[in-house]
Amino acid sequence: MKECILYRQEKNKVRCLVCSHKCLIAEGKTGICGVRKNEKGKLYLLVYGKVAAMHVDPIEKKPLYNFLPGTNAFSIGTVGCNFRCAWCQNADISQISKTGKIFGENITPSEIVENAIKTKCESIAYTYNEPAIFVEFAKDTAKIAKRKKLKNILVTNGYFSKESFDFISDFIDAVNIDLKSFSEKTYEKYCGAKLKPVLDNIKWFHEKGIHVEVTTLVIPGINDSDKELEKIAKFISSIDKNIVWHISRFFPMYKMTDREITPVEILKKAEQIGKKYLNYVYMGNVRL
Repeated sequence: MKECILYRQEKNKVRCLVCSHKCLIAEGKTGICGVRKNEKGKLYLLVYGKVAAMHVDPIEKKPLYNFLPGTNAFSIGTVGCNFRCAWCQNADISQISKTGKIFGENITPSEIVENAIKTKCESIAYTYNEPAIFVEFAKDTAKIAKRKKLKNILVTNGYFSKESFDFISDFIDAVNIDLKSFSEKTYEKYCGAKLKPVLDNIKWFHEKGIHVEVTTLVIPGINDSDKELEKIAKFISSIDKNIVWHISRFFPMYKMTDREITPVEILKKAEQIGKKYLNYVYMGNVRL
């Protein structure tokens, strides 16, 4: 546990500034993510130095296809998330903090970097859960990694506040941002979030000169219409036609075990739509 940097006091509560929720947190309570807690008027990060998942992954698994291809990324994540996506594939760690449970292997930023070098990784990826909620821990690690000539990657739902974006972006080399839908209703109903901050994040990271790739999990009956897929492709293209768009196949998960696997035909349709506007479109979770 360590005091957070990105917050301010508001009367007898604290305002967390790391994501676009900007939770106002009462004494003894946490924000939506479950890992940032008000203790006597100070905000503490409960997962600082507590890694719940740590693996060496091919960078393509992040997924990043046009950044350091063929290399490995040392990947870390904590518990907690500021979203509540009904289809979350890492719900065992992302949602557990909302029940009050915090766990993870104790490790310092320096030790993470040492492990990355020891395993011959060329980058560190902050992934598995949402890195914005542990941004102070991620930044401390990223600063050391940069000094050691390692690249830093965020795999994110794109809900960084402007404050947290400014706080960490100088140390980030690449991001993969989930664009889950182009519908406010879908974001509100299934994620407990809003669409606009995600669109802003994609723009901010690109304007900063950071390598950006975007992923959309295509879910039958939710975001698989031609109209919505075209809106997503056109939006990404309006920023840069060279931004990679990953179209990923849905498998029943978490609170959506009753929904069908995305038919390959729908992914092929999405790919065709994407290629009308973008230079790089890839299907994921599919064996053809």
